[in-house]
Amino acid sequence: MIKTVNLQKIFKTEEVQTWALNNVNIEVKEGEFVAVMGPSGCGKSTLLNILGLLDNPSGGEYYLNGKEVSKYTEAQRTSLRKGVIGFVFQSFNLLPRMSVLVNVMLPLAYTQAPRFQREMMAVHALQAVGLPVDHYDHRTNELSGGQMQRVAIARALVNDPAIILADEPTGNLDSHTGRMVLETFHRLKDTGKTIVLITHDSHVAAEADRIVSIRDGRLYHEDTSGIISTMGGGR
Repeated sequence: MIKTVNLQKIFKTEEVQTWALNNVNIEVKEGEFVAVMGPSGCGKSTLLNILGLLDNPSGGEYYLNGKEVSKYTEAQRTSLRKGVIGFVFQSFNLLPRMSVLVNVMLPLAYTQAPRFQREMMAVHALQAVGLPVDHYDHRTNELSGGQMQRVAIARALVNDPAIILADEPTGNLDSHTGRMVLETFHRLKDTGKTIVLITHDSHVAAEADRIVSIRDGRLYHEDTSGIISTMGGGR
């Protein structure tokens, strides 16, 4: 479903160029739950932005569902993202004065679906993340951190995307609340969703089917024995 070949991202100034991604090769199969782990500044969020079609690489190839998309225009990327990719962020990005249901409906605002249909789609997404029905009319600023993250996941699900990209989704949560959020991702995987989760936490990464580590823009694979091998070449 996801495949990159010698993916590169270089940020340039007049004086220096920085390799955020250095010949990264990664494959994610349909229905797989993959964690990308690494410290702050290692390139993992840059990788997620490219996988999510929020940015183009400087070099290399990116195949999404068999299509080479690395040089797509912004309009092409936007069109392809719809219904294919859902995003979950560390900071939730919810509108605090609006209800849970309205927040989840927001990605459907520019569709042709009538309101009752959009409401039913939002309810279905909220049911998928296990939020109690009596919370749907609450404002999001009345919820706990874990409940807000589940609302954010429901919003990512409302268009029924095949791929969920999550950037540090437990980063602002305590361990108990983070556990509930991770259980939500496991339920989504069981329904066939493909999940790529970015984290700096090895305990969170261990929840995935497979872990890849990123260091200084290079990707590595870590197998169950703890042996690490490179997944990217040199410059």
